[in-house]
Amino acid sequence: MSGHRPLTDAERVDWLRLAGTEHVGPITFFQLLDRFGSAREALAALPSLARRGGRSGPPKVPSAAEAQSQVEALSKVGGRWIAAVEPDYPALLCEIADPPPLVSAAGRIELFAKRAVGIVGARNASANGRKLARDLARDLAAAGLVVVSGLARGIDALAHEGALPSTIAVVAGGVDVAYPEENRRLQERIGAEGLIVAEMAPGTIPQARHFPRRNRIISGLSLGIVVVEAAERSGSLITARFALDQGREVFAVPGSPLDPRARGCNALIRDGAALVETAEHILEGLGRLPETLAEGRRRSTVAEAPAGEAEVDRARQTELGLLGPSPLAVDELIRQCQMSAPAVLAVLLEAELAGRLDRHPGNQVSLRYPSGL
Repeated sequence: MSGHRPLTDAERVDWLRLAGTEHVGPITFFQLLDRFGSAREALAALPSLARRGGRSGPPKVPSAAEAQSQVEALSKVGGRWIAAVEPDYPALLCEIADPPPLVSAAGRIELFAKRAVGIVGARNASANGRKLARDLARDLAAAGLVVVSGLARGIDALAHEGALPSTIAVVAGGVDVAYPEENRRLQERIGAEGLIVAEMAPGTIPQARHFPRRNRIISGLSLGIVVVEAAERSGSLITARFALDQGREVFAVPGSPLDPRARGCNALIRDGAALVETAEHILEGLGRLPETLAEGRRRSTVAEAPAGEAEVDRARQTELGLLGPSPLAVDELIRQCQMSAPAVLAVLLEAELAGRLDRHPGNQVSLRYPSGL
């Protein structure tokens, strides 16, 4: 495995171009990288792969100039892009199923190397919830941990304030975009004293679809997630679900059944989350985890031997007929096809680049346009 090395300037531009290509999500990005060995070779292969998947024209790819402008824009605000093969990329984040190929980071990069806990909760938090979030964050930071949150109003903001300077804010837009506006000063302070992280390019205004992607990074950076207050359909519960899928600890603060803001936390506890009321409870829950972060696996940049074209043709004829609008686990698809994993994954890659495939949590896929097959 080739990794744990700084990218050259030219390689970083190639990575940004591939990561920004139409229909190339994180999973597809790393499959392309593993198959072709470099982002440049993957970019060259995109048109033929998309045609094999049923697309008439090539996918839209950012130009080298556009990618270079992202590098320069981030540098102007004191940040830099860090790729998943580089030493400064957080090891825990590399372990999730769909890590960002690159993250933009502004502030104290060294915080990535410390053990971290996420604290999330309601935007319309109660006075008690706000105080508890601040106190938990302060005590966890005093114990040597970094507190990760999403810089939303309410619990997130209080967690950052309590932990400063030992805090990482994961934002849904660009690192240079203040959102919500009321947290502008807090965001500026975190950028100066802590660390701001984003998957999006500088200048990106947050949109609704960006927040679940942000939430998986919050949990991905953390050994565990603490939910302080959350309604039944809170975005904080999405973060908790990501944490469970990623094999992280989930903690929840109990609350009155009469308070709608406690129902999400109480439901998490009923489903097996650890009940916590103090930082000591959280530290006890993390006690069985390693004291230092493992190095973590780094993403490969060595080309894998592709499946034979004849086998890929057979897989293409078989597996697309098995897929439909309902998500199906990739492992189950491989089992039903009775073909090699490389052949099945090659066909899925082609279909995704053609815009015909959707990916879902839990390594599941579905066809976007089943009626056209």
